[in-house]
Amino acid sequence: MLQRKPEWLKINLVTGEKLANFQELKQMMRGKTLHTVCEEAKCPNIHECWANRTATFMILGDICTRACRFCAVKTGLPTELDLAEPERVAEAAEQMGLRHVVVTSVARDDLSDGGASLFAATIQAIRRRLPLATVEVLIPDFQGDWNALKIVMDAKPDVLNHNVETVRRLSDRVRARAKYDRTLELLRRAKALQPTIPTKSSLMIGVGETIEEILETMDDLRAADVNILTIGQYLQPTRKHLNVEKYYHPDEFAYLREEGMKRGFQHVEAGPLVRSSYHAHEQANAAKAAAVRS
Repeated sequence: MLQRKPEWLKINLVTGEKLANFQELKQMMRGKTLHTVCEEAKCPNIHECWANRTATFMILGDICTRACRFCAVKTGLPTELDLAEPERVAEAAEQMGLRHVVVTSVARDDLSDGGASLFAATIQAIRRRLPLATVEVLIPDFQGDWNALKIVMDAKPDVLNHNVETVRRLSDRVRARAKYDRTLELLRRAKALQPTIPTKSSLMIGVGETIEEILETMDDLRAADVNILTIGQYLQPTRKHLNVEKYYHPDEFAYLREEGMKRGFQHVEAGPLVRSSYHAHEQANAAKAAAVRS
């Protein structure tokens, strides 16, 4: 049964100077032939983030080799690999004057290293142009290729993000080819490779999980020494995708944030419109401050 969107999920559009920022950023992305997950995944926060001149770059093209049932990114067989893309991402980040750059990608199961070398090249290109900026990468699972993970970790991103997306029971139904335990293993190995780099993961809720299962997933992520957790409401991007089973109230998100902090995460961002990269700079700073206090 289709659920009616509640009042607290209304998205405010931007006007005036912020609208001009949004349009300028959109024009720049087109001019540099760059993709953003903000557009491709139909993120509800795109107007707010772009108006504030923040965006999450999506490398390795805009065609994903997987077809997850929650995701609006195009699926198919990619035809090319753009080796000049890292430099264009760095140019755009420099032009925007970013202090925290978030880079993600489609899944490229057709590539021998899953695109890990291009992630590393993008981190390096950003560091050359913006030596004081921090770089966060949101990576796929590289099909469990731990050598590919090492390529990314050797480039030393400031935050390593890989999303669990949903609870164990629903993982096979919600995600394509990704495995719940593989995600936990990737996060464990990332921390083993670079113990000082914070790790991060994200849960989208509203696809049929229970509160108890959400809390169990938190425990699994903490067992993998994950530092930062984001929790947001699943929104159905098209009728072809999974239905929303439940809209969580902001009070329930507040409860989940509290439970996450009790479990030892350095930072938990939870709310109806929260996405993995939403307020990413603030998340990273909060986690760093928590680490210093402890």
